[in-house]
Amino acid sequence: MNLELSEDQEFFRDTTRKFLTSEVPLSAVRALYDDPDGFDRAWWRQAAELGWTSLFVPESLGGGSLSGNPAGDAVIVAEEMGRLVSPGPFLPVNVVTAALAWSGSDVQQAEVLPGLLSGEAFAAWAFCEPGRRWDADAVAATATIDGDTVILDGTKAYVEAVGVADHLLVAARTGEGITQVLVPVGADGVTVSRGRSIDMTRRFGTVRLEGARLPATAVVGEPGGAAEVVERQLALALALQCAEMIGVAERTLEFTLEYGAQRYAFGRPIVSFQALKHRIADMAVALEGSKAVSDELAAAVDQERGDDVATLANVAKAYVGEHCVDIVDDCVQITGGIGVTWEHDIHLYNRRAVVDRAVYGTPEEHKERLYAFLEGRDAR
Repeated sequence: MNLELSEDQEFFRDTTRKFLTSEVPLSAVRALYDDPDGFDRAWWRQAAELGWTSLFVPESLGGGSLSGNPAGDAVIVAEEMGRLVSPGPFLPVNVVTAALAWSGSDVQQAEVLPGLLSGEAFAAWAFCEPGRRWDADAVAATATIDGDTVILDGTKAYVEAVGVADHLLVAARTGEGITQVLVPVGADGVTVSRGRSIDMTRRFGTVRLEGARLPATAVVGEPGGAAEVVERQLALALALQCAEMIGVAERTLEFTLEYGAQRYAFGRPIVSFQALKHRIADMAVALEGSKAVSDELAAAVDQERGDDVATLANVAKAYVGEHCVDIVDDCVQITGGIGVTWEHDIHLYNRRAVVDRAVYGTPEEHKERLYAFLEGRDAR
């Protein structure tokens, strides 16, 4: 986390941590494992009252951020959610509210944002497709403009919170460009299939669009001109995800060190052995590096740095996605046999870390995107 938080941000962080600790402790997370939604809707409305859903929405539309840097404020919540592997559609709801605030029409903002801000309604971002990458170039679903109608065809996969969503923000291809369409879940030609993941509370699903006809006013922004805002949305999603992974890794390391100080071998705490000291030092260095690149990505999103945002997003997910999972895996090894039991909490963190590593692109995919960018720059 950014070490230079303002007084308001520190209060926001402390309030968020206290709220999560009291309302959704790890015992509650475990209890949600069989819940089809993965979270309690009344609890989410309380979270919305704390400002979790309004950070990217201007004050004129009922929102507002603490510092004027909404991504910088949002990653505070994301990191705290990682520390307790908390439930709730924080990431997808904020990506959609940000997209509507950035490029939605006055009508879309007036009709959809109030429900999202209050926590009464939910939204999901339908971006990736089965077997494809989290990349605008990989979008194959089509959005055909026919007079005052837009027709959607295709399949979207790995859609977080789709089972509770009232609105879907669908990315589709119109000719050579990308179009985003705001789709009511109950629209004709739209079929939602619920799924789940190895995470205790995260729920994903699939959306099938079969000739779904919507008024052209459902298009968010300009038809065929959404590529830039989609990249910005992806960078925002990655900033929130990386912050969450940092919270996961940091908390896992904390309670592993507590365990290691109490676990004795040969008359000494196991954390006093040199081999483990070296591993712990390596984990601490990787964690600090993850914090630095994650903070820089959030700042780039707020400052709208253009191509720099996409590049930093690739760097952040490549670094954080790899190292934070490694930290959790190392902690599992340090805890030994107890760490691979259902009763120990570490598997809750391992589940969240592994899912976050895969969603919105693996570290390997982001490295490939970064390599391609650097090759293109060198060619110029």
